[in-house]
Amino acid sequence: MNNMYKGEYVPPTLTVDSVIFQIINAQLCVLLIARAQEPFRGSLALPGGYNAVGETTHEAMKRTLLAKAGISTDSLGLIEQLYTFDTVARDPRGHAVSVTYMGLGKDLTIKQSKGAQNPVFIPVSQLPELAYDHDEIIKYSHERLRAKITYTNAAFALLPKLFTLSQLQGVYEAILGKELDKRNFRKKFLSLELIEKTQKIYKEGAHRPARLYKFKQQRLQELSRSFE
Repeated sequence: MNNMYKGEYVPPTLTVDSVIFQIINAQLCVLLIARAQEPFRGSLALPGGYNAVGETTHEAMKRTLLAKAGISTDSLGLIEQLYTFDTVARDPRGHAVSVTYMGLGKDLTIKQSKGAQNPVFIPVSQLPELAYDHDEIIKYSHERLRAKITYTNAAFALLPKLFTLSQLQGVYEAILGKELDKRNFRKKFLSLELIEKTQKIYKEGAHRPARLYKFKQQRLQELSRSFE
C-alpha cells in the first residue's frame, strides 16, 4: 500500500521556546513573558519566537531569550535541547513546530529592555492559564527535570558554588514537590561522591553554623546509580 502524502506541501513554521527554571523562596519557578501580539495577546507564555533563515535553533533560542526576557544563556548553569513539540493544532495560525530548550540557573536577573515583554518568574505550582500549549510544555519539562536529578548532578546548576546540605535538599524537595527525610537524603547523596566538604562555614541568624559543600564538577555528569 502506498502511504505517501499526496496533499499540497506546505512546510510548518519553525519556532523555538525556552523553559528556564530557578528556585525562588524554596519553590521551583519558571520564566514567562506577556505576549505583545495576537494570538493570546496579554497572556503569559514561554519566551520564544520564530527560527529565522540562516539560524540554528540554538542561535534562535539565545536571541529570543535575551530579546524578550533579558536573560543571557551565559548566566545559565545548564541549557539543553529538550524536545520537539509538533502537534498540528498547537498554534491557531497554522501548523507550527516548536523546538524547546530547558535551562537551569540561580540568582537570574531579568534585564528590562525595549523589546522585553514583562518577564517574570512564577512558581510552577501557581501557573495561570497560558498561551498555546505552554502549560503542557512546562509540565513535560518539569517531569524531565524530576527524572534528571535522579540520574545526573543537574542540581549543581540551581545552587551557588558553595552550599549547605540543607540547601541541596531544598532544591530536590522543590523539584520533586515533597519533603524528604533529612538523614536518608544526606546518606544517599553523600554516598554518590558528587560533592565534597569545604573548610568554610555558613552562618545565618540564630541558626547553627553549617558546613559548606561544593560539587566536584560544575558540568553535567551522569550518576553511577540512580539517586532514588
